[in-house]
Amino acid sequence: MRKDYKFEKRKYIIGGFILVIALIYAVRLFDLQLNDERYKQSADSNAFLKKTVFPSRGLMYDRNGELVVYNQPAYDVMLIPRDVQPFDTADFCETIHITPAQLRKRFEDMRDKRLNPGYSSYTPQRLITQLSSQDYGRLQEKLYRFPGFFIQKRILRQYNYATAANVLGNLREVSSDDIDRDDYYARGDYTGDLGVERSYEPYLRGVKGVEILIRDARGRIQGRYENGAHDIAPISGRDLKLSLDIKLQQYAESLMAGKRGAVVAIEPKTGEILCLVSSPGYDPRLLVGRPRGENYKKLEQVEGLPLFDRALSGRYPPGSTFKPTQGLILLQEGIITTSTTYPCFHGYVNGGLRVGCHAHGSPLPLKPALQTSCNAYFCWGFKNMIDRRSKYGSPANALEVWKNHLVSMGYGYPLGVDLPHENRGFLPNSKFYSKYYGEGHWSANTIISVSIGQGEILATPLQIANLAATIANRGWFITPHAVKEIQDTVMPDGLLERRRPTIDEKWYHEVAEGMRMAVTGGTCRRAAIPGIDVAGKTGTAQNPHGKDHSAFMGFAPYDDPKIAVAVYVENGGFGAVFGVPIGSLVMEKYLTDSIAPSRKYMEDQMLNTPVFYASKTQRK
Repeated sequence: MRKDYKFEKRKYIIGGFILVIALIYAVRLFDLQLNDERYKQSADSNAFLKKTVFPSRGLMYDRNGELVVYNQPAYDVMLIPRDVQPFDTADFCETIHITPAQLRKRFEDMRDKRLNPGYSSYTPQRLITQLSSQDYGRLQEKLYRFPGFFIQKRILRQYNYATAANVLGNLREVSSDDIDRDDYYARGDYTGDLGVERSYEPYLRGVKGVEILIRDARGRIQGRYENGAHDIAPISGRDLKLSLDIKLQQYAESLMAGKRGAVVAIEPKTGEILCLVSSPGYDPRLLVGRPRGENYKKLEQVEGLPLFDRALSGRYPPGSTFKPTQGLILLQEGIITTSTTYPCFHGYVNGGLRVGCHAHGSPLPLKPALQTSCNAYFCWGFKNMIDRRSKYGSPANALEVWKNHLVSMGYGYPLGVDLPHENRGFLPNSKFYSKYYGEGHWSANTIISVSIGQGEILATPLQIANLAATIANRGWFITPHAVKEIQDTVMPDGLLERRRPTIDEKWYHEVAEGMRMAVTGGTCRRAAIPGIDVAGKTGTAQNPHGKDHSAFMGFAPYDDPKIAVAVYVENGGFGAVFGVPIGSLVMEKYLTDSIAPSRKYMEDQMLNTPVFYASKTQRK
């Protein structure tokens, strides 16, 4: 009886083992059939070839409808690894002009799952990108010699103008990070790099399609599966109308030839960027096709750093272009009225501190101070604000009020332009000075240079141009932007909204009059345009590393502004030497499409006068 019981118990144990094994097989079978794609891919690849069809990338036009960026065909060599048979590598390499070593390296990279995470021997893999039309033609004739290989058409960019490279951007091959962030991309795809191409990539790229081809038992393509009934057509990217005037962009770049710096022009009422020049620049066509990588490395090594966008990323002391902001803050805070005068006997003198100035009348009120670019006036005004403890309690509190007004005007933080790599500039706050000098151990005299746009103050040319646009509008601005319209799509939220600084509108009228006086009889006389009322402000920014920088900001026409401009020329000297004439010529060209005969001499000077770059030590 006991023996039978043991037998019965053993039977259940064996049965349990059999059940577990059966369950393991069932789970594995379920996994293979429903979760593991390898066998499905194997089966599908025997019968079908799925080819990605790349969409046409959106075109770019300038504000006047001129085609600026368009597409051209390019060809990639693709293969399905399991279908590749032994082939004549020497013939293959000779046909497409690569070396056997390069071909081996491409095969190794293709199979490396760290570089190509989606690698599978059953799916199409990209071996070589961007064949020239000539190489494509030769390979197409010989393709039957290379089983498993096929050619896939794709799109590359081309440019109608050798200008605006910093605005337009270019395309580059996607990185592993790009693929991880966005499942739209696969290895070998292209994405926007720099400029509008990067910022508006989701609009420009479109949606990929798929073409399904059927194969016979030997793997040969027999045509489209069910006459294309299951194909997915690509959706083209959206066209963009840029805010740029491409002819004005060309003209401004020509004026900056041989110089380092930037020109930014904005339509005040819309915030649309009319030109955005970074000098030295480069031809955007250098970064197209297979030579892109080599040319990019060369541009990185060129003196003057043409890949660095000075208009958006350059941080400069704004110099006297900063004085209108000081007038606005002093008026708003009640530190001065339009009739308040301060003395200037060739500069600001307070105790043992002296800030130099040039000869002009003294004492004088705000508008003549802007007209003559008086350093002393704004130093005295700044001192009377920062050291007014009866109003602010301490210099630290006063400086915070001062800084917050400037932030509202667009300084100290990125404006939010629709282009990558915008710099914030730099605005010192009370914590900055307390850390450096010690809390309670600094006053207006300690930091007096910031009142005239020197010292620790840094701004981008875009921020300076935006100030000019704000004054032109008498107290508001729209975030500067380089794209005017997106095909069949509204512009991004918030980009077109009016932004109002913390300064009352009435004070902008007063400051604008002072800038108008600077053109009619002050430091900006060279900005005068026949038949057009211009307002402007010079800037000569001290440079500890060499010759001073030449700057200008202005707008025109005075009563109905259509263009606001900022110019910054590194080592250009006084603002009137380069900044003023270049800014004035850009405004005249935009408003009249010509240059008056009486001003041709000035145009010739700017077109043909380079700036010599040398430090003070080198000049000695």
